Parts: sequence; structure tokens; C-alpha cells
Amino acid sequence: MMGWLDRFPRVWLVVIALYLGVAPIVPEPHLVEKLRMLSQGMLVKPIDMFDLLLHSAPLVLLAVRLWRDAQRRQSGH
Repeated sequence: MMGWLDRFPRVWLVVIALYLGVAPIVPEPHLVEKLRMLSQGMLVKPIDMFDLLLHSAPLVLLAVRLWRDAQRRQSGH
């Protein structure tokens, strides 16, 4: 089921995760802003929830990919 993620080039996952993790840089990265809003209980608008999902999804996919790679190395595959 996650085979598509294993076939996706890791370098592109890193590039996309870094780009969306810090975009836009000025005045504050969206991911930082939305996480701050979430911690303060202010993340209530659907557009803000979508923004959090959009900017964090590549980081989550990268984390899953790195975890799967580590699991394969441990099992010897």
C-alpha cells in the first residue's frame, strides 16, 4: 500500500518538505504560524486547518519514508 512512497525519490521529498516547511519566510513561515495558532486554540478557520495540513504533509511523508527505510535496513531487505 505504501509502495508509491518507497518509489518516490527521497531527494524530492526533502526538497518539498523543506520548501513547504519554511514558505513563506517573511513575515513568518506558515507552518510555524499554524502550529502556534493550534497551541493557542486559535486554529478554527477551515483555511487555516488546510494550511496546516498542506505545509505539514510533506514533513509527515518524509518522516514515514525515513522510518520505512530504517525498518528495511534493520530487517536486511
